[in-house]
Amino acid sequence: MQQTTLSHSDGNTLFPLVLSIVAAAATGVLWAYANPIQLVPGVIQWRIFAFLPPLIGILLGWRSGFICGYLGTIVWSLLAGTFIPAHSLIVDGIMVGLTGLAPGLLFDPAKTTFDRTVLVKIALACLAVGIVMVAAVSASLAYLGIFPFWWAFGYIGLSDIVPMVIGTPLLIVPAMKILKSAHPAGFKRF
Repeated sequence: MQQTTLSHSDGNTLFPLVLSIVAAAATGVLWAYANPIQLVPGVIQWRIFAFLPPLIGILLGWRSGFICGYLGTIVWSLLAGTFIPAHSLIVDGIMVGLTGLAPGLLFDPAKTTFDRTVLVKIALACLAVGIVMVAAVSASLAYLGIFPFWWAFGYIGLSDIVPMVIGTPLLIVPAMKILKSAHPAGFKRF
C-alpha cells in the first residue's frame, strides 16, 4: 500500500472553503440525478456519492466536510422535491454534515500516513458516524409520520452507509494526489 501525506501551508483557507462549497453543490446534484438504483422508487435512492462529505472532511478539514454535507443535503432535497423545512434544515442537514465533520476531525492528511490500517479506521469511522446519522434522520422521519423508524433506518442505512464505508477509504489516496496537483503549494485545512 502506498503511503501518502499532504502538506499544509499557513494561511490560505479560501481554497478549501470554495472547494467545499463547490463539492456541496456537486454532492446535491449527484445525489438528485446520478443515483441509478432506486431502493424505494421516487423516495430513497442508493446515494453512491455519499462518500463525498467524509472525503471532503478528511482532505479539506472538518468545517469543509460539514459544509459539503449540510449544503449538499439542502441542494439535494430541493432538487429531488423532498425538502421538509424542519427535517431538511435541522436534522437531515446537520446529521449529514456530521458525516463530513467527524472524519475531518479524526484524520488530518498532514499528520497521517494512509496505510491499510488507517484506511480501515476511516471505514470504521464512516460506519460509526453513518449509524448515528441514519438513526437521527430515521427518528425525525418517524416523528414527522413519514416513515416507520426501522423501515427508514434500513433503507437509508443502505443508501448512505455502504457508499461511505467503501468509497471514502477507497478514494482518499487518489483524491489526495489530485488535490496536491491542483494546489501544489499546499493550503490550510478549513
